[in-house]
Order: sequence, then structure tokens, then C-alpha cells
Amino acid sequence: MKLTQKKIDDYNIELTVTEDAAKFSEAIQRATKVLGERVNIPGFRKGKVPAKLLEQRLGKDTIINEATEILLQESTREALRTLNLIPVTKNEANVVTNEEGKDFVFTLTFTPFPQVKLGEYKNLDAEKVVEPVTDEDVDKQIEQMRNHHANLIDAAEGDAIVDGDFITLDYTGTIDGEKFAGGEAKDQPLEIGAHKFIGDFEEQLIGAKVGDELDVKVTFPEDYHSKDVAGKPAVFACKINSIKHRELPELNDDFAKKVSKFETFAEYKADVRKNMEANAERRAVEAQREAIIDKAVENMTIDLPPVMIDNRVEQMINELNAQLQSNGMTLEQYMAFSGLDIDKLREEYREQAKKNVLTDIMLEQVADVEKIVPTQQELNIEISMMAQMYRTPPKQIAKYLQESGQLFNVMSTIRRRKAIKFILDNMAGANVAEAETLASSISTTIAAEPAEPIKAAEPAEPVNPAEPVKPAEPVKPVEPVKAAEPVKPAEPVKPAEPVKPVEPVKAAEPVKADEPVKPAEPVKPVEPVKAAEPVKADEPVKPAEPKAATTQTK
Repeated sequence: MKLTQKKIDDYNIELTVTEDAAKFSEAIQRATKVLGERVNIPGFRKGKVPAKLLEQRLGKDTIINEATEILLQESTREALRTLNLIPVTKNEANVVTNEEGKDFVFTLTFTPFPQVKLGEYKNLDAEKVVEPVTDEDVDKQIEQMRNHHANLIDAAEGDAIVDGDFITLDYTGTIDGEKFAGGEAKDQPLEIGAHKFIGDFEEQLIGAKVGDELDVKVTFPEDYHSKDVAGKPAVFACKINSIKHRELPELNDDFAKKVSKFETFAEYKADVRKNMEANAERRAVEAQREAIIDKAVENMTIDLPPVMIDNRVEQMINELNAQLQSNGMTLEQYMAFSGLDIDKLREEYREQAKKNVLTDIMLEQVADVEKIVPTQQELNIEISMMAQMYRTPPKQIAKYLQESGQLFNVMSTIRRRKAIKFILDNMAGANVAEAETLASSISTTIAAEPAEPIKAAEPAEPVNPAEPVKPAEPVKPVEPVKAAEPVKPAEPVKPAEPVKPVEPVKAAEPVKADEPVKPAEPVKPVEPVKAAEPVKADEPVKPAEPKAATTQTK
């Protein structure tokens, strides 16, 4: 085999592969045998048809094409292995010469996995900043609980709307004196001050009484989901139908007994502070851990091909689409409600996708250098956790992973998790307790199984004063690649009943797995699954099995 490599641009190469004529002749013989076992010719058993008769029946070109297909696959695998190249795009194969008696020549055009140089990933440091919990913070938290347990009472006759009231109203919207689709509602519920409607719509209702009719003037945002009204001023003729005041409970021992397990308000308040301080500590630990991993990524030298970012963006969108579908909503509906198109959605995800890819590569490199491999016990635990999440027997999960070839994804996830733990265990000045605290947070941010299905956003009316749904926040897992999703949950969460003008709802982050479902019972080991061969330290990172070998060109 003769190999010639040519650089097309900064990221793509063309590889010319030449096999001698004897190799192609051998492939023709093998192709003849393969075709002979497929074809039924009267008077001959399969595989016993003379080559000349087979050629007469099928045609020379059929045999040449079969030989080309056979040798193309084999030579592609051998060429990539010889040059230690891993394509990150589908190979574009072009056969130059496939004539009997001549050398077999073809070209492969693809983007190879980039060269990577690890920087420092040991003895890294990042400050842990714990935000203090103030008395004001505690009071706000308790006030939220107080509002949650408030009673709604009918307003007395003649009472006016005040901030915090719950009302119902009719409204009819017009633009330049003309009604528009979706601009009307009857007995629309609305919480004053919740800012569910655009602009200062709610504030303009303050002071009105039951039976009052008034005009509310607002301007639709430029990015409103209905392009027909986006950026236009509108007038809503409103009629107030009912008013309910919020009656807040007193903050005393009775309140504490109602909302907690404590007998006194002082005990309850102290527990609120304790929980808030614990959450502040957890956030600080997670931020410190992420900062250390980010530093390891920054210390790495790599020229990342844009196509790898593009691929990750598409993966993230596919994950979002799957989660939306599990809740009875399509990606198209989500984009319509959020005022996005597919290009804007890709742009929203691009920066996080780049970070995810770089983090993946860094962790794989560390795992290679440090010879980190998953143990059989870790694999069994991972499969057991997936089985509990999907309510499927562990044996069935294990069988699926093996038969579908997705066991590699699970193994890779465990490797990355262990690579993170290794980096945190070796952070600068870390004592054992600190390292264990940081490492323990990995299980709450990185998991092989997908995150719990998101709760579907409640769609708004086609056009009304409600704020448009905001675009999804980019996914932010530190270990970005999840294990393959073998089966869907047996009982996906059903979407809530749609309501009229809704609070803008951000779609749940599709890839982030910061709170994976924890097993309710101790994990039971499953029958051992044969693990994939670990990646050797001197081999490049293998993000996926190369698919170049399956490229077929006739």
C-alpha cells in the first residue's frame, strides 16, 4: 500500500491510497466468490458457479464494483490505522482507478482528529468563594414561603387593585384600530406584579376596581414570537371582572409548624439559614471544581476544527428535541413560542458546544496519559443506575448496550468522570477532605444516564400581552457527553395543560445532568459485561469508532 497525504486547508486533508494490481486481482476473485454465493443459477449450487458463467450472467462491471467495495473498506481501515488518523467527518471517497490489471487507486477527503498537546492538569488551583448568607437573604427566603402559603380572599366592594392582587379580566387588543389574531381573552387570570404580561401592562391596572373599563397601552417587544405584532404599539381595552387580595399568614410558631417540622419560628428560621449556607457551600465547591477543570482545558493546546463544534451543536439540538417530544411538544413549536429559528438556536448553543468538546478531549487525554480505565464494578454500577432510571432490568440494559455498540459511550463517560476525580485529587494544596468533597460533587454533575425529562413549557396564545418565551440557556455540563440513551422512560412526564398568557418559561438545559436521579435502593451488581479494550496511552483519543471503513463508492 502506498499512501500520499495532501493538506486541503487548515482542517481537511486528502489521502490518496494505492494498492497494487495483484491486490485488486485478489479482490476480484473474492468478489466473484461472494456474488456466486448470492446468485441462483439453474444447474449449479450456490458458490459453485464457474467464474466465466457468473461474469456472463452478472456482467463484468458488477464484479468489479463488488471488488471495489471490498477493497475500499479494507484499504481505508488499514490506511487510517497506518497513519494513526481518526476522521471526525464522514469520509468522501473517490475511486480513481479500478480496472483489472492496474493498480487500485482512490482518494479519501475528511477532517482528521486534531493534534492535541496537554498542558498542566496537576497542581491546579482555584479559589473557593462562599457567598455569605445575610439576614436579608434569610428574610427573603421566608417571605417567599410566606407568599406561597398565603390565602386569597375576595376584595371588598369598592376595593381597588393593588400590587400582589390576583384578578380576572377581559381584554381586546387592537393595533391601529384593528383587532389582531389572538389578541382577545375572557376571564383571563393575572397576578399583578408577576410581570407575566409585556411592559407595564399590569402596573396600568393598579387602582382599577371591579367593573371598571380602561385602556392599557403597550408596545410588543421587537423579538416577540408573533412577527405580525413584534415591535408595534397596541391598545388593550380591559374590563376588570374580579379582584382577590393576598392574605399573608403571620410569622409565628404556628406558621413554623405548618411549613416545617419545627415547633417554633426561631428553630424554623435557624434551619432556613442552615440550608441556605449549605447550598452556598455546595455552589462554591461546584464553581471551584469547574474552574479547575476549565484551567486544565485552557492549558491544552489544540486547533479545534469547526466541524467538531457543529457536530456537538447538532447533538445538543437533537437531545433538546427528544426531551421536548417526550413531553408532547415538537422542536418547531418550541422555536415558534420562543421566537427562535434553527440558526438562532444553533448560535445559542455554539459557545457551550465548543467548551463541551474541548473538555471531552482534555479528559480523554488525561485518561490516556494516566492509564485510567473503568473497572468492572464501576460499569456494573453504571448499568444498575441506568436500569433504575429506565425501570428496566439491568440484564436488558447490558444486553442492549452490547448489541447496539453503545457500551463504548458508557465506558467513555466513566473514564471522563474518573479523569475529573484524578485532576481534583491532584489540585494544588488539596488535602484529602477537600479532594473528596470536590470529587463527590462529580456524581451530581456528570452521569452516564440522561437527565430527567424536562417539564414542557406552557404555550401562550398566538398573540397576547404575555412576554415571549425566552430562548433556552446553553447546556453547561462539565462532562458533556452522556451515555447512550438505551430506552426511554416508561412513563414520561406529561405536559401541563396550556394556559393563556404565561410566565416566560426557559426550556430545561438539555444536556446538563446536575441532579441525576439517585437510586432509591442500594445498587445491585449485574452480571459482568465485557468491557471495551482500554485506550493505550500512545494512541490518540477516540471519540467514536471511525466510520470511514464503511464508506462505499462504486
